[in-house]
Amino acid sequence: MAPILYDYRKMPMDDIWKEDGDKRCKLVVGILGLLVIVLLGVLLIFFIIKANSEACQDGLRAVMECRNVTYLLQQELAEAQRGFRDAEAQAVTCNQTVMALMASLDAEKAQGRKKVEELEGEITTLNHKLQDASAEVERLRRENHVLNARIADTDSASPQDSSCAAEPPLLILLLGLSALLL
Repeated sequence: MAPILYDYRKMPMDDIWKEDGDKRCKLVVGILGLLVIVLLGVLLIFFIIKANSEACQDGLRAVMECRNVTYLLQQELAEAQRGFRDAEAQAVTCNQTVMALMASLDAEKAQGRKKVEELEGEITTLNHKLQDASAEVERLRRENHVLNARIADTDSASPQDSSCAAEPPLLILLLGLSALLL
């Protein structure tokens, strides 16, 4: 048999390790990637099972119900706040109206006091005029009495006629004075 010649290329040892290392590295990275994908798939399946479980669904319904209740409560709160703002605005308006009315009332009181003072002064003036008129009437009455007595002395034939004749002018004088006072 003839010797077989094997042609081996001579390679440095570093190149052999490098070539084998690249293959091994690719193999390790591929296995690790496959493990990561399998692990993520298992976790995803576990999550899907958990997410579709009855407890999770109940929790989701509870969360939705809480959101609905929260939304309704927020609407009621907003409505109550609007009502409160409206009530505050009405209170401010009422307070302004009360202040204006109180100022008007004070002005009316001052005007009323002034009017009362004017009327009191007028009453005092009228009382003085009345006293003067009463004094005048009394003086005229005395003069009338004196005149009646003189007339009675001079005219002793009909004393009643002369006294009746003196009374109407006195009555007219009193009516005129009372009309002046009013």
